[in-house]
Amino acid sequence: MNNLLKRLRWRSDLELEVEEELQFHIELLQRENIQRGMSLEEARAATLKRFGNLNRVKSECVAICRRSRPLQRALNVCMILLALTGLIVHFASTDFRVARIGHILITIAVAGRLWLYVRRLGPTRFLPRNKTTSLSIFS
Repeated sequence: MNNLLKRLRWRSDLELEVEEELQFHIELLQRENIQRGMSLEEARAATLKRFGNLNRVKSECVAICRRSRPLQRALNVCMILLALTGLIVHFASTDFRVARIGHILITIAVAGRLWLYVRRLGPTRFLPRNKTTSLSIFS
């Protein structure tokens, strides 16, 4: 039961992230249209026309995010195994050049893990999730 609640919460968090990202892009396009000389209503209509069916776009983005989760997990496991291999090579070797290969493997693994971590960051991780917070200049 707890696992099901976590999955439902994760699903809503993911959808919220996608909605916020789409809203951000809509607002950027709307600002660009206003800077080109359109009125607020014209800019909003042109932006929504360009995006098309927002529900379809949102569901496609959510599906893409869900597909990439297993790949991220597999990459995380590979980075951990690479780091462990580097540690074993470093401590098991008596030659400095071979130990250096262990250092390089550890460095690659740490850089890969850091890249995967930074790639998952977004504004929703830092901003409070309430209705009053908005990044828009139009609200």
